[in-house]
Amino acid sequence: MVLSSEARDRGDGLVSWFFEDFAVEGVSTSRTRTITETDIVNFAGISGDFVELHMSETYAAQGPFGRRIAHGTLVFSIAVGLGVQMNQVQDTVIAFYGVDRLRFTRPVFIGDTIHVVKKVISKVAKEPGRGLVTFETSVLNQNDELVLIYSDKVLLKTRE
Repeated sequence: MVLSSEARDRGDGLVSWFFEDFAVEGVSTSRTRTITETDIVNFAGISGDFVELHMSETYAAQGPFGRRIAHGTLVFSIAVGLGVQMNQVQDTVIAFYGVDRLRFTRPVFIGDTIHVVKKVISKVAKEPGRGLVTFETSVLNQNDELVLIYSDKVLLKTRE
């Protein structure tokens, strides 16, 4: 995605994007992250979701995927984190506005490596000093297969 020359330089070599810096149809891609058994066990402990499809290899082997799968909400959480690590709105975000149309399209297994592709699908200027950017966020595995898709909205500062 091309940045405006007026994007906010944070002084650490990174740049935060204002509402105006995002272009409709602009695309950004995150770095990758491999899903581990530790991720699944820790997420189960935090969330309280100990469903056997995630926790028991014996049980999962008899299920539709033939092995354990990551929690969908774990994959979503990691995807959000990958988006944050892109450092686009570190200093310009006002609020995470919401998520719509979240769909899990295929399982994520221990050892799968995912990344996020964010495409700007709309921009709406709000009250003075604020603008809403809506993304179509796709989460892809190491084979570039879609595993999760959703629309997320972020309220950002404008330059004025």
